[in-house]
Amino acid sequence: MSSTPDAPKADRRTRVTVLVALTANLVIAVAKAVGGVVAHSPALLSEAAHSVADSMNEIFLLAALRRSRRPADARHPFGYGKERFFWSLLAAVGIFVMGGCFSFFQGVEALRGGSEEKFSGYVAGMIVLGVAFVAEGLSLVRALYQVRGQGGVTHGLRDPALRTVVAEDATAVLGVSLALGGMALHMVTGQVVWEASASLAIGALLVYVAYRLGRDARDQLIGEAADPEAAGRIRALLEAQPEIDSVEALFTMKTGLETALVAARVDLAPGLDSEHVEEVAVRIKRSISRTVAEADQIFLDVTERSAREGLSGGSGRL
Repeated sequence: MSSTPDAPKADRRTRVTVLVALTANLVIAVAKAVGGVVAHSPALLSEAAHSVADSMNEIFLLAALRRSRRPADARHPFGYGKERFFWSLLAAVGIFVMGGCFSFFQGVEALRGGSEEKFSGYVAGMIVLGVAFVAEGLSLVRALYQVRGQGGVTHGLRDPALRTVVAEDATAVLGVSLALGGMALHMVTGQVVWEASASLAIGALLVYVAYRLGRDARDQLIGEAADPEAAGRIRALLEAQPEIDSVEALFTMKTGLETALVAARVDLAPGLDSEHVEEVAVRIKRSISRTVAEADQIFLDVTERSAREGLSGGSGRL
C-alpha cells in the first residue's frame, strides 16, 4: 500500500492524540462512575457510560492505525487501508450502544422512579464533572491543534480516527455541560426531571454523533469516490492527451486514507499501433500518479470503437 511521505508522521501524531484521549477517558470514567454511585445521579452515570464508550472506541482507533498500514498481499491486493473505516464504524456502534442507549435508560429510570437525593454526594459529583470538563477540553484542544496542522478542517478531518476523536471530545465537553446543568437544577429545585432530561439529552446527542460517524464510515466502506477535485484533475489530464479522442467514463474509489483506485474508459485516436498504445498508457499512468498522489492503482480501458479503428483483437485494457 503506497502512501504520501508524511503519512507515517501524521499517523504518529494521531496515535499520540488518541492515547491522550484514552488516558483522559479512562481516569474520568472511573471518577464519574464512583461519583454517580455515591450521589445516585443518573446524569453522572450517563456521563460515566459515555466515557467508557469513548475509551473502548479509542482502543478501536489504535487498532485501526496499526492494521491499516499493512502492505498489500495476494489476498488483499489493494491493501488494508479500509481497515481504518471498519474500526471507525465499530467506534460509532460503541458510542450508540454503550453511550446513547445507557443514557436513555438512566433518564427513563429517573423519570419513572425518581432519584434518591444525596446532595453532599452531588457536590463531589459536580467537582468530578468540573475536572472532567477541563480534561476533555484539553484533549479536544490537542485534537483540533492536530487538525489545523494537517491542513485544516477540510483535509485534517479526512482521517476517520482523528475525526472520531474530535467528535468524541466535542461531544464529551457538551455532555459534561448538560450533566452539570441538570445536577445543578436538580439541587436548586429538588426536581429530578431536570437531571433526567439531561440524561436524555446526552443520549440523544450520542445517538446523533454515532449516526454521523457511522454514516461516514459506511460510505467509505462500500466504495466512496475520490474527492471531486481530484477526479476533475484526472479527467482534465486525460482529455488533454492528444492520443485520446474522448473520456467515456471515469471511476474512482478510495481504498485507504491516502490511496485511491482510478479506472477510465477512453476512446483512442485511430491509427495507433500496439507499441505506441503501450507507450501512451505508461505515460498517462505516470502523469496521473504525479498529478494525484493518492492514485496508486490506475486502469485504462479502451472502448470497442477505438479497438475497431486503431487496434486489433477487440477492446483492451492498458
